[in-house]
Amino acid sequence: MPLSAATIDRLRTAVRGRVLAGTDADFDDARRVWNGMIDKRPLVIVQAGSVDDVAPVIALARETGLPLAIRGGGHNVAGNGTVDGGILLDMGALNGIEVDPDARLVTVQAGATLGDIDRATEPFSLAVPVGVVSGTGIAGLTLGGGVGWLARRYGLTIDNLAAADVVLATGERVQASETEHPDLFWGLRGGGGNFGVVTSFTFRAYPHGPDVLAGTLVYERARWGEALRAWTGWCATAPDEITTLITFMVPPADWEMGDQVLMFLGFAWAGSDRGEGEAVIGRLQNACPPDVAVTDPTRWVTFQSAFDTAMPKGVRAYWRNAWFADMDDQLIDVLAVNCGAQAQFGTAVDLHHMGGAFGRVPEDATAFPDRSAGFWLNIYGFWPDAADDAARIAWVKDFSDAVRPRAMATQYVNFMGHEDDPAVRKSLAVYPAAKLARLVALKRRYDPENLFRINHNIPPDA
Repeated sequence: MPLSAATIDRLRTAVRGRVLAGTDADFDDARRVWNGMIDKRPLVIVQAGSVDDVAPVIALARETGLPLAIRGGGHNVAGNGTVDGGILLDMGALNGIEVDPDARLVTVQAGATLGDIDRATEPFSLAVPVGVVSGTGIAGLTLGGGVGWLARRYGLTIDNLAAADVVLATGERVQASETEHPDLFWGLRGGGGNFGVVTSFTFRAYPHGPDVLAGTLVYERARWGEALRAWTGWCATAPDEITTLITFMVPPADWEMGDQVLMFLGFAWAGSDRGEGEAVIGRLQNACPPDVAVTDPTRWVTFQSAFDTAMPKGVRAYWRNAWFADMDDQLIDVLAVNCGAQAQFGTAVDLHHMGGAFGRVPEDATAFPDRSAGFWLNIYGFWPDAADDAARIAWVKDFSDAVRPRAMATQYVNFMGHEDDPAVRKSLAVYPAAKLARLVALKRRYDPENLFRINHNIPPDA
């Protein structure tokens, strides 16, 4: 149903931030999200000017029955930060960050990006474990898990969450932590945005940087099988202090590395002994010497943002992911063949080595689906031209289908894209039965009307 002019005027009076309707000049810019394939038109957009703006927007959604979308950074590949014919609450302007270097705690508002956090913590030689693309919003990343270059040393982003401020479906503001609303705190760590609007997060931070030991080993196609097998063997004894991530892609033109698909083995050392880190990296290079190696120390914020230019806002994106307990020769061969099918820039595959601190978190400590995977695979496209949609989506789906027989049942919700059939609730298949039952019970308690449903939804009637 449309919103009347009187209702919109009432909303403008109730909030401090901007309220945009379809006739406003900058409405189209305000409604766009990172994934250019998502082209939705809300009835109204509220760009929150303070935390106090959240409750009136929730009240309007309850009063009208209109769907409500919550946007942090707007980087979610599934496009959950917008909605057709509903209300969009944009938290992007609430991006303040407070660093307590003595307590090593960082409080972050929901509109901040990972780059904002890295820039705020770097002067204190601290880092919060976050993701690998600095334009990503902290809110969506955290609620789904949060995997990045510090995952093996310190775990996921949710494993370092100390507290969260939340506005519930009733408009009530609460803080969730191990001691306050511990059930909600459990659900926020891996259950997505199903239980309320998180307005700020408090994270534990760790000594790191600003100059770090990180880099990339590059392999041409003829070396992939050899390199993957050597890397897999090295992973078996790799210490927690090092996290590695392999990317297969045709490099962007500004990298000046040619137009053939390459294998990039990135690494980041998070230990206090740089000499030990150099020795660990040396063993990796000796196991399979790269065609090109970049192993010089670099600044943390530079390394964290190295991939940003490859996926700017507005690219068209479709992703799928799979988890594996381990890597065998047959799976390596499947990966090499499918990765080699990339013909041009705009598709890629990431292979994350997990384990370490991530794998030692008890399974029932958080709502995150599963800690047993040794490797995560993300298959993704990011292309500018709509004419390429069919071919790029088919490549992602075909690759996903090829590895699915060897994959675990669970997936990472932050890597799950928009589905062809919205009635297929793939989010429900992500969680083991016991966790899903607990999440559904939380949903019934905190959001029984499923007000917060523009997400990878856990409905109260599941």
